[in-house]
Amino acid sequence: MTTEQPSAAARARTRSRRRVITIVTLCVALVAVLLGAAGAVVYARAALDTAGQVAFDRELAIPPLADSSVQADGTRVFTLKMLEGATDLGQGTPTPTLGVNGSFLGPTLRAERGEQVRIDVTNSMAETSTLHWHGMKLPAAMDGGPHQVVAPGEKWSPTWTIDQPASTLWYHPHLHGRTADHAYRGLAGFFLVDEPGTVDLPDDYGVDDVPLVIQDKSFDADGSLDDGPPLFSPVGIVGDTILVNGTPGPYLDVTTERVRLRVLNGANARVMNLGFTDDRAFAVIASDGGLLPEPVRTDRLTLSPGDRAEIVVDVAAGERTVLRSHPQDLGTNPVTARFSGGDDTLDVLELRAAESLAPTAQVPGTLAGDDARLPDAGTATATRTFTLAGNSINGEPMDMGRIDEVVESGATEIWEVLGRDDMVHNFHVHDAQFHVLDVAGTVPPLELQGWQDTVYLQPGKVTRLLVTFGNHTDSNTPYMYHCHILAHEDAGMMGQFVVVGPGEEAPDRIEVLDDGTHLGHGAGYDAGHEQGDGRGPRTVHLGH
Repeated sequence: MTTEQPSAAARARTRSRRRVITIVTLCVALVAVLLGAAGAVVYARAALDTAGQVAFDRELAIPPLADSSVQADGTRVFTLKMLEGATDLGQGTPTPTLGVNGSFLGPTLRAERGEQVRIDVTNSMAETSTLHWHGMKLPAAMDGGPHQVVAPGEKWSPTWTIDQPASTLWYHPHLHGRTADHAYRGLAGFFLVDEPGTVDLPDDYGVDDVPLVIQDKSFDADGSLDDGPPLFSPVGIVGDTILVNGTPGPYLDVTTERVRLRVLNGANARVMNLGFTDDRAFAVIASDGGLLPEPVRTDRLTLSPGDRAEIVVDVAAGERTVLRSHPQDLGTNPVTARFSGGDDTLDVLELRAAESLAPTAQVPGTLAGDDARLPDAGTATATRTFTLAGNSINGEPMDMGRIDEVVESGATEIWEVLGRDDMVHNFHVHDAQFHVLDVAGTVPPLELQGWQDTVYLQPGKVTRLLVTFGNHTDSNTPYMYHCHILAHEDAGMMGQFVVVGPGEEAPDRIEVLDDGTHLGHGAGYDAGHEQGDGRGPRTVHLGH
């Protein structure tokens, strides 16, 4: 039997197909190699390092203390205006910004425990916004969250009695879907609560008691803020320039043997691992909610966005040292950590000690009294679980009409919080203070054992919080709990709870400004600005 041989044409077609397959395979391999090489280059360049490169040629700006008046009934009244403006942020030309009573950031509000305060907030911008009193215990209708919007030209006058220990709090916008944009452009400031009779600590504001709001920004070539997230960033904006109190390259002239620094991480997304370049130890004396039971000596302090801490630093006459944000272990995979800023080294502030220093007393060994005492976890009346993943909490994106949790006034509860998606998250609760009981069964370091309202979540590990709630009840006006990575918050990683009296019920849903889940991402927008142009609103795609 004779086997028929392929024709010459058929053999040619087969060879041609093989050549095509080989060429395509080689091209795919080449593209893969090039993409891998490009990815390696992008990964390598994603780590910022400004160590030794900052000139520190501008004196640190100190936020002014806000003026106030006291009415006949004893109410202390502050007047705040949200403004649009332009600010010298070191770009050679003024940068379009937002501010409170000025073009960028705002004044420091200061009041005593027990005082009744009223804050007249006027929106003189072209955009709707809010001001939220972060860390303050107050009625929900006064909280300044997404439900308390202030339209252009309108005034809002929240009033409440301050009833919490001496602490470093702050205020910032909280318009749902727009918080990141408004905060990035400059709406923020300190709110200091004082309490007579506290221990002897440095307290000369702006001299040996200095507030520091640390933020990272990026700029376009024309000097405007670049509000677009870096390539591959999973957390939104991670800037390449550090500002302290709005000052680029700042130095602080220190004239006393010890200086108290009230440190606020005011960044949109960056977690900061703060310490000095000479690795000197410093005393951590307070956390979000006030003084610690006793000072904690350390040479590193990690603050996630929204976190505050107070530290006391010893200096010697004539010396200089630099506060730096060091690389850190964010607990995520290496790629996520790199593109979230975890590998960055950023010089923040230079301390310049005078040749002759005024004497300062040692930090007392005992700081707080009963206010710092940890409640008994056995008295907790409920345990709740919260899982953060994607753009949601417990699988639900933010819905301003939905009540997610109902809490009884004055309750102590255990909240178990988990960041499940190997991303950078933290967790903030309004109108509450909590102690961190443990992280995956491990007791936290001493500096995290004070009262907190914001905590970093180690990915994949349950953080157990012992949460104490206030006595302001309102079944129809909610407080928030959310990730304070502002891009995540805006995208829907937020929930709502109401505080009710014993036996009181709350509705499943409440009326909102429209029939949707939030204010509406078109409200207050200026059509003259484009998304991510650094000067105007940045629309956030919520995906829900």
